[in-house]
Amino acid sequence: MSFKQISQIAGSAMAAQTTRLNTIASNLANAQSAAGSEDGAYRAKKPVFAALPVSGGSAGEQLAGNRVQVLDVVESDEPLRRVYEPENPLANENGEVFYPNVNPVAEMTDMLSASRAFETNVEVLGRIKSMQQALLRLGES
Repeated sequence: MSFKQISQIAGSAMAAQTTRLNTIASNLANAQSAAGSEDGAYRAKKPVFAALPVSGGSAGEQLAGNRVQVLDVVESDEPLRRVYEPENPLANENGEVFYPNVNPVAEMTDMLSASRAFETNVEVLGRIKSMQQALLRLGES
């Protein structure tokens, strides 16, 4: 596998983790937003990833390794939180307010995982760069 293909795999993983971090940020930012109806309430979003084989070489042969592609960002189907708050101006006729189905603890855990995965791929790119520089130094001798 060439350095270019390794860089493409690491780059696709970094792009996927960036999407993951963006959805986590959106979920956390809206975690306490209230709505008067289920339709108006924010729903947690989750990215859907797929591992696609890396092609290259002669005649488009499949190589070892997979790149990551974000297929979609979907809304969670977990139930919303209903809270009885008749004093809230957004409350419906039953005095209920709807809050998002965002679990801040799970989101923070996902954020740590995504940021570590991103950092790992940055490290891969750094090692590729140092290996390329070492190869160039060999050619100077």
